[in-house]
Amino acid sequence: MTKVKRIDYGGCVISIAAATSFIMGISWGGVQYPWSSWRTIVPIVFGLLGCIAFFFYEEYVPVEPIVPTTVFKNLTCAVSYINTIIHGIVVIALVFYLPLYYEGVKGFSTTITGVALFPETFTVAPAAVIIGIVVGKVGVYRWAGWSGWTISMLGLGILYLLDVNTTTVQWVFLNLVAGIGTGFLYPAHQFGIQAATSDKDLAAAVSMWSFTRSVGQTLGVAVGGVILQNQLLQKLRAYPNLAAKGAEYSHNAVALASLLRDMPDTPDRADLKQAYADSLKVVFAVMCGLCGVGLLLSLLVKDYSLDRFVPPVPATGGEGSPRSASESEISEKQAFETKREPV
Repeated sequence: MTKVKRIDYGGCVISIAAATSFIMGISWGGVQYPWSSWRTIVPIVFGLLGCIAFFFYEEYVPVEPIVPTTVFKNLTCAVSYINTIIHGIVVIALVFYLPLYYEGVKGFSTTITGVALFPETFTVAPAAVIIGIVVGKVGVYRWAGWSGWTISMLGLGILYLLDVNTTTVQWVFLNLVAGIGTGFLYPAHQFGIQAATSDKDLAAAVSMWSFTRSVGQTLGVAVGGVILQNQLLQKLRAYPNLAAKGAEYSHNAVALASLLRDMPDTPDRADLKQAYADSLKVVFAVMCGLCGVGLLLSLLVKDYSLDRFVPPVPATGGEGSPRSASESEISEKQAFETKREPV
């Protein structure tokens, strides 16, 4: 019964309520209700206020909080969480809005669109694995974040070149760069959070890393949708034959991709395809800017030692006999818990 009383029920209720409210507002915005509607704004505001309340509640009320606030007070962890959110936004924008380009602008079927995403899906996982192995060998991780954001910024920037007349060879090579860059960032943030966190807070810190990634992916769909809708409405006003239907087409810009694919080949369809391609360019340009923000934030990450993740080598005692593994682990743990300093 004593252990049951130690459970942080209040923290669980506040965190679930805040996350649910925020995600509901983001999911409804621009789809079920306009972004200016109170039905969209109120849940988002309550979700943000709930996050603030959750932090202060965890700081002062529970004896054993579900998320220790120390993981947010460490600069490296805080920056890594923010960058994880940005990374989630960028990745989901690639996965969600590139298919709209293939379907709406290039006229590909759903099956061919899935194949067309292969340049991203083929490069992300291998890049993440390679970076994880290299960081484990060299023992430092900051370079992975810097290079990942730089390559991602380059990759998202060159996606601006995707147009109606882009050839297959061109879009294949244009997509490779973004896949490599975003793949670099998966292990980079996790290494920083794990290295900067004490053993007792490690589980909570890694769980929060997974949560912030989910938040970023949710935001990615919403942010990209707002940009695409607004840009499409603006671009269509430049075409006299399409201006009258601008609000109708832009209201559900995602469904417009399928409509474009099945429309008869007319001058209006060609203009609509061009407007759609130009609108998607702005989405990728904004994601490129977010990668730049992530690169600047990554400069604040400190380089903590990763030695504690390496199995300890038995040391010799005063008479030349090796110390026991337990003694070595205890001494290393005590040294780590006493003070965590960046390299």
